[in-house]
Amino acid sequence: MTTPDNASDASAEPTAEPTAESTAVAAQDWAKASVDPQYHAAVVDLIGALAYGELAAFERLAEDAKLAPTLGDKAELAKMASAEFHHFEQLRARLTEIGVDPTQAMEPFVAALDGFHKQTAPSDWLEGLVKAYVGDSIASDFYREVAARLDADTRQLVLAVLDDTGHASFAIEKVRAAIDADPRVGGRLALWARRLMGEALSQSQRVVADRDALSTMLVGGVADGFDLAEVGRMFSRITEAHTKRMAALGLAA
Repeated sequence: MTTPDNASDASAEPTAEPTAESTAVAAQDWAKASVDPQYHAAVVDLIGALAYGELAAFERLAEDAKLAPTLGDKAELAKMASAEFHHFEQLRARLTEIGVDPTQAMEPFVAALDGFHKQTAPSDWLEGLVKAYVGDSIASDFYREVAARLDADTRQLVLAVLDDTGHASFAIEKVRAAIDADPRVGGRLALWARRLMGEALSQSQRVVADRDALSTMLVGGVADGFDLAEVGRMFSRITEAHTKRMAALGLAA
């Protein structure tokens, strides 16, 4: 997945604030934490959702490469698509390692994620860049928040597959250059990014609501989940990070 450019303070990722309650499972490894069957099911759901998200990102970047205006741009997107597929392979391997069929783990999330991508299909090259940078980063922020409360092995895997594929700095450079060349582009892309924000948050909420183990973990019923107040703070951090990314792109939030 694409993530914020670490070299830019304006696109810094949100960080979940540690609490006294968020150390029990986080201090365990997978072998110990997964003894709880509901925690096991929640993590399988989480990895399954991430795995399909990475596979979809690979497909989308490969498709977006067709819209690239230059051969160099096409090659950059192909490189990023390859990185996303490598992330998918890591997640698929972990599911197999813990005795779960990867296809079955991903299947519950196909309709929701495909629906999101269908509703937010970019109409041109610039919209595709903004979607990959802004839209995917919202999902990455959400997974980072959850990762802080996972066992050490799962947390390490999740954070590894959220590493920047290079899309952040690439998107910022290209979008800013387009706005400099034609300032009217900025207004259109700002509206597009706001739509992405709304759709991405709605899609995340739908995915969680549809999976009992995952939703129970997030609201504190399993492991070190969030209480309702922390859920609100989490979404505030995600929204703040989105605003910073918009600024990095030269767009109004």
